[in-house]
Amino acid sequence: MADGNELYGKLTGDSAGEASGREARNGLRHMVSLSMTKVADGLIDPKLVLSWLSGALGAPAGLTGLLVPIREAGALLPQMLLAGWVQSMAYRKWAWVIGSLGQGIAAAAICLIALTMTGWAAGLALCAALAVLAVSRACASVSYKDVLGKTVAKTRRGAVSGVAGTVSSSAVIVFAGLLMSGLLQDKTPLVVAVGLAALQWLAAAALFSTLEEEPSEARQPRALDLSPLRNDPQFRHFILVRGALTVTALAPPYLVLLGDGQPALQALGALVLASAAASFLSSYVWGRLADRSSRRVLVLSGLAGGAAMAAAVVADLAGWTRLPLVTPAIVFTLMIAYHGVRQGRSVYLVDMSPGDARASYAAIANTAIGALLLVTGVLGGALAMAGPLAALGGFAVLSVLGGLLALGLNEVER
Repeated sequence: MADGNELYGKLTGDSAGEASGREARNGLRHMVSLSMTKVADGLIDPKLVLSWLSGALGAPAGLTGLLVPIREAGALLPQMLLAGWVQSMAYRKWAWVIGSLGQGIAAAAICLIALTMTGWAAGLALCAALAVLAVSRACASVSYKDVLGKTVAKTRRGAVSGVAGTVSSSAVIVFAGLLMSGLLQDKTPLVVAVGLAALQWLAAAALFSTLEEEPSEARQPRALDLSPLRNDPQFRHFILVRGALTVTALAPPYLVLLGDGQPALQALGALVLASAAASFLSSYVWGRLADRSSRRVLVLSGLAGGAAMAAAVVADLAGWTRLPLVTPAIVFTLMIAYHGVRQGRSVYLVDMSPGDARASYAAIANTAIGALLLVTGVLGGALAMAGPLAALGGFAVLSVLGGLLALGLNEVER
């Protein structure tokens, strides 16, 4: 047990040994559980794996195009409705466990669909299974910040999620390398990858169920509690910042369009590799910086994302994106900024939220961002009608704006 405390202290920078043995046990379980779910996310990425698999099964392009919106909106929009249910639970880890189990079962269903269906039937079934996966993810997401806040101290939460991001990204790097190699031209390896994702979610649920969580005071479910929006101006400001910074998640596909004409699967494999490498190198660093000042992380990542997108516009106008390493380097830089946004907004939301209202704050924020993602996605699509440079230019402005707006947030780690 002492070894576990020592390992946890090293990973979180707790050199003074302030964390209790209970927190150390819980923190390590958080790290392993999150690592498994992040690996699963990489293996079943709708932007790459499911879209390619859908095409291989002969599903119509219109249904394949619905996969990413279903995944993104489905994971965020239901959270406000789920928050009241989470608040009514004494042990809120079970909401996360149910969400992880649901994702594992949905992934297993996708494997079955890939082995038994083709055409329209496969496309419709994939959309339905992904909708279940997305709603299950919403259940896990709306409860996680509350459980993290109850089981890990304020100055060590960023390190917990940072370690998980770094550990899981190494596995995704291997997967991305296989995609780029051209070896995965048949659906069977992708079905195996989705099956592994299912096992990861189920194992994570089993481990997370062992968290030593103190019971919360059970409350009657209150649907659509918007009082934080009315009463907390900093919360409204945070949602505005986070909404502007969603462009760091939407921009990468437009960067791929600036590449050198690689086959679609290999080009998307390069995107996965850039994202995984950026996560591997930056997640832990961003997490530690967020423990000191998540506000500064949002500022830096917003400005860095805007700079990367602006650099892409300049490079393409100059003809440099035809060179082999330019576009991957820009993608890598942008994904470092993206992971900074993820770490910064996650830690900021947990640290700013009152202890008895974390689930409500998370649900409202994520529901609002789900809607803003749809709006920003439509904006990007409209700009892209004039070419990817127009979309990237507009996104660069929004990213810089988000970084500058973050300067007006309070410091919540002090």
